[in-house]
Amino acid sequence: MDVLILSRIQFAFTIAFHYIYPPLSIGLGVILVIIEGLWLATRNPLYHQMAHFWTKVFALTFAIGVATGIVMEFEFGTNWATYSRYVGDIFGSALAAEGIFAFFLESGFLALLLFGWNKVGPKLHYFATCMVCLGAHFSAVWIVVANSWQQTPAGFHIVGEGMHARAEITDFWTMIFNPSMTQRLAHTVCGAWQAGAWLTVSIAAYYLLRRKHLDFAKGSIKVGLCVAAAASLIQLWSGHDSAEGVGANQPAKLAAFEGHYPVSAPAPLYLFGWVDNAHEKVRFGLGVPGGLSWLLHGDTQAPVTGLDSFAPGDRPPVNFVFQTYHGMIAIGFGLIALAYFSLYMLWRGKLFETRWLLFLLVLSVLGPQLANQLGWFSAEVGRQPWIVYGLLRTSDALSKTVRADAVVASLILFSVVYALLFAVFVYLLNHKIQHGPDESDLHPAGKLAIPPPLEN
Repeated sequence: MDVLILSRIQFAFTIAFHYIYPPLSIGLGVILVIIEGLWLATRNPLYHQMAHFWTKVFALTFAIGVATGIVMEFEFGTNWATYSRYVGDIFGSALAAEGIFAFFLESGFLALLLFGWNKVGPKLHYFATCMVCLGAHFSAVWIVVANSWQQTPAGFHIVGEGMHARAEITDFWTMIFNPSMTQRLAHTVCGAWQAGAWLTVSIAAYYLLRRKHLDFAKGSIKVGLCVAAAASLIQLWSGHDSAEGVGANQPAKLAAFEGHYPVSAPAPLYLFGWVDNAHEKVRFGLGVPGGLSWLLHGDTQAPVTGLDSFAPGDRPPVNFVFQTYHGMIAIGFGLIALAYFSLYMLWRGKLFETRWLLFLLVLSVLGPQLANQLGWFSAEVGRQPWIVYGLLRTSDALSKTVRADAVVASLILFSVVYALLFAVFVYLLNHKIQHGPDESDLHPAGKLAIPPPLEN
């Protein structure tokens, strides 16, 4: 492999691994705000116990997320020096804002969240919880700002020529609120809410299957399912809104999403299929004729820009983008169905005794993780061959002196280190799950108390 492919694989591997953890932190932050808010509102000791347990899980995901995210910033300078020089004024400002306004806020109040139980008042502790949650969301905001600018650059001008050309900000707020930012932020945050919610549901369902910590599990699964159900529907809306934005700003990517080739013709909406790029058609596919046209324009006969409008060198890898995009959608609809069927069974009083459904809920934690990864692959590979859409090609963004053997060596090293980190994460998470919530956490002062049983 050449150095370009190796560098792309290396960056994809490191960011994909890192992206396991920030969505969990964001989603668990919302869960903590809800549960601790319920504790303050009701003084039910069960909610105090729940808040303690999920805080420990949050801390674990936060720590691993920080450890795995540091490497990527170094890769910008080592593997992608030309890119860093070209967009450093813009991309660097967003990353700096993420550190100042998000990471410092989140980490600054984290100590109070973790160690402030029974040391500060409950309202102050709740304020710290809210600030940690807010900081996690601010982190998502600035990262999405930086990435969205690559997708739909705005608020800048180019200074210099040739190898010395670089982008400078002319309008800071236009740069932040570039054409795809709000759409992509909503979709990303909803995916994070689902990641945290389904982790909560999964662990609670495991306890119900094992008939352990039943009151804790019933309370946690109710909160988790409510958040998952709400986020899954908002995710559906935000996904449609984001697809409309892609159609307006990145038509080649949208055409790849559905394997649509004609220059200007109605486009179908496929449920599945396999794109034959050589013959420019979708094989073994099941789709709705004119479905994409209707979603975009409200008319099944409305033309949609196809891949034939672009030179072969300006098209993304069509079948890969098609498969990852449809995989994300399939998982999304599956999670909607699972969330609302589980809520229906909860309403009927049958959820806690339906073992096959609880088993599905244990596995549900994998759903949002896979969907988040597939969505990221769709967005990033669908942008190719551009690293900054319409301005800088990925092949031109590579460092001029980096060697293939150095990339291979670092990729192997990263794989070993990340495998160890993942093993540590799984071990510690499993240890917390097996230990379960502490009975002493049923009361703020550490005294044992018997919580009132929750109704089915």
